[in-house]
Amino acid sequence: MQNSNVDTDILIIGAGPVGLFLANECARRGLKWRLIEQRSTQSEHSKALAIFPRTLEIFDMAGVVDPILKVANRVTSVAVIEGQRRLAHMRFEPEHTPYPLVAMVPQDVTERLLLEQLLAKGDQVEYDTSFISAVEHEDHVTATVERHGQRHEVVAKYAVGCDGAHSAVRHLLNLPFEGAEYNDSFILADVQTNDALPADELQLCPSEFGPVAIFPMSESRRRVVATVDDVEGDAPSLEMVQRILSQRGPAGFETSALHWSSYFRIHHRQAAKMRVGRMFIAGDAAHIHSPFGGQGMNTGLHDVWNLVWKLDLAVRGRATENLMDSYTAERRPVIKQVIETTDFLTKVMGTPNKFAQALRNTVIPMVSRLAPFQHAFVQRLSELGIDYHGSAIVDGAGERFFDNSVRGGFGLRSRFLLLVSADVPAATAQAAKQLAESLADVLELRSTEQKGITLVRPDGYVAYASHLLNGVGEIQAARQILERQTTANLPKARVA
Repeated sequence: MQNSNVDTDILIIGAGPVGLFLANECARRGLKWRLIEQRSTQSEHSKALAIFPRTLEIFDMAGVVDPILKVANRVTSVAVIEGQRRLAHMRFEPEHTPYPLVAMVPQDVTERLLLEQLLAKGDQVEYDTSFISAVEHEDHVTATVERHGQRHEVVAKYAVGCDGAHSAVRHLLNLPFEGAEYNDSFILADVQTNDALPADELQLCPSEFGPVAIFPMSESRRRVVATVDDVEGDAPSLEMVQRILSQRGPAGFETSALHWSSYFRIHHRQAAKMRVGRMFIAGDAAHIHSPFGGQGMNTGLHDVWNLVWKLDLAVRGRATENLMDSYTAERRPVIKQVIETTDFLTKVMGTPNKFAQALRNTVIPMVSRLAPFQHAFVQRLSELGIDYHGSAIVDGAGERFFDNSVRGGFGLRSRFLLLVSADVPAATAQAAKQLAESLADVLELRSTEQKGITLVRPDGYVAYASHLLNGVGEIQAARQILERQTTANLPKARVA
């Protein structure tokens, strides 16, 4: 029996960029949601900065990309610089995407823009509200929250913890957070600078004293990320930042003012699971890693993009356990790769070993000129190479799908897309029509110029594709994929 006293479909804990994006996606899909945040307001600090091409595509499909692009500083190249020596310079030009760039947008601005999208819909964030505990029942979660010293219960069908590295939700679920801590402390500093470096170039600076990454926020403002052996004061000073840059950064690069800075300790960790029953975790609650590479916020945004359509089907009573389990199964390998990449980058750039430094400085200029290396580097950094091959709900490579038909916030929402080319046999076209009509609430039939049959998930990844055109076999295969993830009584395709 369903609980008739459910307050909301989705309770979201944490109003950082991940929680705000999840709320926007719930609203776009017509789900009821509540978003609680223990802070009294949104963050005023920039923190995360880089937004990569696949995330921009996701924002496009969600209908929120335009405000982001209007305020972004656009980066189109990456340089590796050691002192006065430029070891590598690579164009950041990923193919087959309308966003061949890295959009540099301070996290507080990203949060503000996502919040404005919610406010425009008449929605709001419940600030000064802390998550205390939760109990799962057969068909709902009862969460205890506290506001201004008063506790009350929220009954939700599902709950998602987007509440950061010290996640109360993760602790409640007793999920192991596997990994380790870096020995060094890190600094973040937003500084006013001279124009010695291009505004459209990201710089990675290896050094025996520790790595430095320089992210251009504008022509005269940059984010500096670096490791330090010892902290000085409560926060890094301008003098300290300039000293680090003089020691490790590009020649001639100088700072003139400090806008914001912070020390932090960082780990490289990953939760053993991202789902326990009706409760989920996403973003920093599920994974943390080195800031070199700028992948943290992007990875969290991809978490909820992978999760929200599955929650949508679950709320409508159409999701199988296979589908809900696929959240952890699909995201953990991606997260593991991000952690390994950023950990490797951090260690290689900051190795104190003289032989390793010499080897690095010899190898980087050679391999960075190779087309296969450049392609792999851009695909990894852009996140366009992310796929879900091996997933139990995917047949094939599970690669991304993106064209004009899925853009703008209306092209892709709560249903799978069954794309059928005009040249398929009549029996195949008829079987596709029959399948789509019987599953109108979870499947939409569209014609396509792409040859054959393609089943696209509501997150813009391919669940199944075939170009063989052998009859109704392709539709039968698509039906079987749908059976793995929806509870629908799917009809058999009929041969004409």
